[in-house]
Amino acid sequence: MLACGGAHVIALTSGGGKVLTWGRGNSGQLGHGDILDSSLPKPVSFFEGYVVTQASAGWSHSAFVSDSGCLFTCGNGSFGQLGHGDNMSLCSPAKVSYFVGKSIKMVACGMRHSLVLFAGNQVCGFGSGKRGQLGVSSQKTKSVVNLPCVVSGLEDVEVVRIAANGDHSAAISANGQMFSWGRGFCGSPDVQTPQCLPSSLSFREVALGWNHALLLTVDGEVFKLGNTLNKQSEKQQDPSEPLLEKVPGFDGVKVVQIAAGAEHSAAVTESGEVHTWGWGEHGQLGFGNTNDQNNPQLVSQGSIDQRARDTKVYCGSGFTYIVRRIQQLSSS
Repeated sequence: MLACGGAHVIALTSGGGKVLTWGRGNSGQLGHGDILDSSLPKPVSFFEGYVVTQASAGWSHSAFVSDSGCLFTCGNGSFGQLGHGDNMSLCSPAKVSYFVGKSIKMVACGMRHSLVLFAGNQVCGFGSGKRGQLGVSSQKTKSVVNLPCVVSGLEDVEVVRIAANGDHSAAISANGQMFSWGRGFCGSPDVQTPQCLPSSLSFREVALGWNHALLLTVDGEVFKLGNTLNKQSEKQQDPSEPLLEKVPGFDGVKVVQIAAGAEHSAAVTESGEVHTWGWGEHGQLGFGNTNDQNNPQLVSQGSIDQRARDTKVYCGSGFTYIVRRIQQLSSS
């Protein structure tokens, strides 16, 4: 898997859970013990002897989950987003002591905050809480929280996935409900604690941008909240009710994966096709230009190797990666 942040990337190998990072390293987010950039993937020596099973990249911080359920963080900690009880930045990964013995399932990094899902289906948040993205009650809200605090309102929810980006946070429950909190979409008020999206649809995945969210249903349909181009929808809406709209262009096509950058979106169909749309100023849509696209457009992947399986797409703030697993041919 990959995890793409503000301007850095984390890669986990499929064989032994090894970690490689590259990109901007000015806050120590690459975990190499320095604050240098790296233009090529470089192994994170700290994790020799560990098997890392999941990772997430924020704007300038990184988080890693080991197969033993431990959480490690590094990078910019000035908003407490590393969870170590201070606002210090770290250029090498360090274990978050709060979660020792708690068996981490998943971590998600936003711009300046982090979310953690751990055993018991509990969710914690730490870092910047200015827009409500930590999910604590308004009476307890602080601009900076440097120790993990339990997200309010999810105690009776079986959470199976979490997501974070910008000042947004979200969770998917086992029965397909989507909960979100933090900065409001399309001018809606900020939400201090998780609110369930009123919908009869059953969701299995959520991807967050800075001004929008993508939702993937169990049937392979894609919906959106907000707008990837940071423009108000032409439809009138009650600012207290987020507007859920079906993404056009996928009629009769099953989508199997979604991803969101700062202001662009991507989706993979069942046949392995990749579609992108939204902000294109940095060429992140993959069409050889810097034009914006209001609706999904097919990305040419050249001559696809017939051995290719399991196409995945990953979005950073202003860049995109497509990863295709190649099935090895038998020597016989």
